Amino acid sequence: MSEKKRGRPRAFDAKVTLEKAREVFWDRGFAGTSLDTLSAATRLNRPSLYGAFGDKEALYLDVMEAYRAESMDVLADALDPSLPLRDNLARVYKSALEIYLHGETSARGCFLISTATAEAIQHERVRDLLSRSLEDFDGAIEQRMALAVERGELPDGSDVHTLARLASAVMHSLAVRARAGDSRKTLEALAQSGVDMICGKA
Repeated sequence: MSEKKRGRPRAFDAKVTLEKAREVFWDRGFAGTSLDTLSAATRLNRPSLYGAFGDKEALYLDVMEAYRAESMDVLADALDPSLPLRDNLARVYKSALEIYLHGETSARGCFLISTATAEAIQHERVRDLLSRSLEDFDGAIEQRMALAVERGELPDGSDVHTLARLASAVMHSLAVRARAGDSRKTLEALAQSGVDMICGKA
């Protein structure tokens, strides 16, 4: 949470508020989101929002941090080392698509890729958190790939650092293409191609 916090109203639920704010930021972007819209969505007036989270950027950073933490939990579950690497990557992409497609009717892609990349140039704190998030995702995948080399799932001498970023790049492409309106069938085919590219065809 950001440092600019004072007293909070009674019965205040930070998690619920962050989830409601995330929906607004996800649909409208950071720049396109007004404090009035956030106030209406969270049912907190402006003074309460400022008192709890600070300014709009601080609230957005808190939302980003919460999304990053949730995403890391989903990633850790998908990368269960008791499963083969091929299955791990397939689970990563399947879980990602469930988030990105948002029920098919309002595909929004990845919250970070869809919103934070647009703000990273102008907002240093957003850029730093985005960079840290990507590094965390890459690191978790790289760790699983290093284990895959030990187990013979990947060839000896595989560049797991680069392969992990390649796996992440497929995920980022899924996020962008989902937001652009690609069908689930098309995205699932791309995900499968990513698994085959990294692990070899089954």
